[in-house]
Amino acid sequence: MSKDIRWIRRGNIQAPPPYKKLERNAPCWCGSGRKYKSCHEAFDDRILQAAYGGCEIPKRELLKTAADIAGIRKSAEINMACLDEVGRQIRAGMSTEDINRIVNDVTYGMGGIPAPLDYEGFPKSVCTSLNDEVCHGIPSADIILQEGDIINVDCSTILDGYFSDSSRMFCIGEVSPEKKRLVEVTKQAMEAGIAAVKPWHCLGDMGHAVHQVALEHGYTVVKEIGGHGCGKEFHEEPFVSFVTKPGTEMLMVPGMVFTIEPMINMGRDEIYVDEENDWTVYTEDHQPSAQWEVEVLVTEDGCDVLCW
Repeated sequence: MSKDIRWIRRGNIQAPPPYKKLERNAPCWCGSGRKYKSCHEAFDDRILQAAYGGCEIPKRELLKTAADIAGIRKSAEINMACLDEVGRQIRAGMSTEDINRIVNDVTYGMGGIPAPLDYEGFPKSVCTSLNDEVCHGIPSADIILQEGDIINVDCSTILDGYFSDSSRMFCIGEVSPEKKRLVEVTKQAMEAGIAAVKPWHCLGDMGHAVHQVALEHGYTVVKEIGGHGCGKEFHEEPFVSFVTKPGTEMLMVPGMVFTIEPMINMGRDEIYVDEENDWTVYTEDHQPSAQWEVEVLVTEDGCDVLCW
């Protein structure tokens, strides 16, 4: 799974370099132009307090400035336009290569670049994962959508150096009640994760909320693959697990941007990677899998969904 994403000085206490304190009247590190003492000094002190209490804290470079967030939002406009257009056109009888063409047309037409294309050798501009494919399905003219299929379309965009990332599930025609329920519950699990994003709480709280929804409905959650930081790079720290315990994992603080993208299986949680293309991930028992993905910004009072 290697293709997926898998500290200030205060008194006499030493902490690693990324949170080195600034002089109080110096310009703040966030680029706001304000003095440090009236901008992020109290924020950094709170980070320090958490670190001294044993919390894993984000490196400063993971925190996005106002300019970064504006850039991510613009990238996300393209990403969501791609998925909107796929939603308008997707139907039985079309190939997954047709989906790739739609994404290319919209992305390049709006001035963006498809992030998956040539990423660590990935050959297409979007991931299309059907039925028992967990993720990283490769579009092909030979794969034709059939009535009753469920498919995840995972789209990622680069614009002016900023990355956006989201995915949606689509039901092709009339699908079985079992598949429809899996798709709906997976979306509910993602929404539970969004609701659990609270500043100064741990990522494990969010992952636990997602996991509980899946378990309550008799499903399992993939352990090896999860969400990730995103914005200035395609995949940034932290790795975001959805099988965690409350009070564990990295502290969520305002300015963090990451994806919530649980992969939920109807059957067991075991998976394997296609030996031929070394990308597509399947459920070991070939039961269906579903995934929804959003990119969120941690705010002062919760989170803002930047891309969906």
